[in-house]
Amino acid sequence: MGLKDNDVIVFIGDSITDCGRNYEDASSLGVGYALMVAAHLGLQYPEKKLTFFNRGINGNRVVDLQKRFDRDCLALNPTWVSIYIGVNDTWRYMDSGQETTAAEFEAAYRDLIERTKKSSEAKLVLIEPFVLPVPEDRKTWRRDLDPKIHVVRELAREYGALLVPLDGLFAAASMKAEPAFWAGDGVHPSPAGHALIADAWLKAVGAIN
Repeated sequence: MGLKDNDVIVFIGDSITDCGRNYEDASSLGVGYALMVAAHLGLQYPEKKLTFFNRGINGNRVVDLQKRFDRDCLALNPTWVSIYIGVNDTWRYMDSGQETTAAEFEAAYRDLIERTKKSSEAKLVLIEPFVLPVPEDRKTWRRDLDPKIHVVRELAREYGALLVPLDGLFAAASMKAEPAFWAGDGVHPSPAGHALIADAWLKAVGAIN
């Protein structure tokens, strides 16, 4: 397990990461997977004195992360950078025609990785976006989201980042309970859905088996 004493872990992304955090409180972790990860690791490794920051913002697309990445992530001197972005790039295309092509998505995401590499030795955790077929019309999102999921996987492979393969994990979980149990609108996870993400994240970093 790669976590070291005094590590600083930054979670950055959209509303799934944000999950109700208090923007006025720099240490607020929200009530989703970021809090669950921090709670688990704090209990498991109290002696390591880990620090966690949640920098998710509701509605963000990858271009929004680009604009605030230096301030909201790199300025915190992270030793771990966890990036979770992509579903809003599809959602804004589907609801208002604001398209982010797969090539544009890759270029912006690569920029985040390159900036991290240039400014720090931080380990990267890339969380792929997912969508479930709730309501049914979410199925039409696949043609736009799937190429973005593949971008995240390819970038993880290229840069040796850790990958949290959520799309497949949520599909598999939906064999145990209906998709709406995991994400009522197909996008925003339920408490159980957030626990699935936290579990997958902890497995990716080697904190649990």
